Amino acid sequence: MRRRKREDVNMPLMEHIRALRKALVISAYAVALGTVLGWVFSDQVFAYLARPVVGLTGVSFVTTTPMEPMMVKLKVSLAVGVIVALPILIWQIWSFVLPALKQNERKYLYLIIPSSLLLFLLGAAFSFYFVIPMGMRILLFVGSYAVPTTSLLTKSSYLSFLISFILTFGLVFQLPIVLLLLIRIGIITPKTLAKKRKWAFFIIIVVAMLVSPTPDIPTQALMAGPMYLLYEISIWLGFLVAKNREKALNA
Repeated sequence: MRRRKREDVNMPLMEHIRALRKALVISAYAVALGTVLGWVFSDQVFAYLARPVVGLTGVSFVTTTPMEPMMVKLKVSLAVGVIVALPILIWQIWSFVLPALKQNERKYLYLIIPSSLLLFLLGAAFSFYFVIPMGMRILLFVGSYAVPTTSLLTKSSYLSFLISFILTFGLVFQLPIVLLLLIRIGIITPKTLAKKRKWAFFIIIVVAMLVSPTPDIPTQALMAGPMYLLYEISIWLGFLVAKNREKALNA
């Protein structure tokens, strides 16, 4: 895939718009093809995604409108399309965000993209297998011991809830990529990140409270914990990145 040249940093606004349009068109085609594939397996996919709820006693799915089953099938197909197209989407995003890489720096793009994809999938998996099951138990059964309750969920509302969780955690897990990029281009240093641990912890708590799809403390803690761990990992990896940067500048 062709990359924009370094001199394109100063290219006219229309050129930026054309580059953005090209990235969007390629991404749209990739998602569309993935959605077609997702339609074929949408029923099996939703059955798997519904496991955190199906395994709970006293919780059932209901249909409230004639169009809901069709809309759920479309949403699942689109979600599968995005997952299938994720490598292409991440490539397009980073290729557009980082247009000014030198020839000898383009190797970092081939490291950033698989790392970004892996972290997104790790965040999504952590959300689906750990956070969502706990969140469903907390949210659906709050107060149920005081008054007998039968929880009825629509497939559409559950799917929207699920997607918001997975997307949020997938994006949050991109933190090391962003921090290491800032270190690599010299905007911050790992020593600065290490000195600001207390502030980072406070900011992470606030961010977790703001972006968490649910207001319960356990879910926010499950988001803040990995974020801070990723912050610490970024510091240690940052020292290696900073060392390589100094060697490149002194070469």
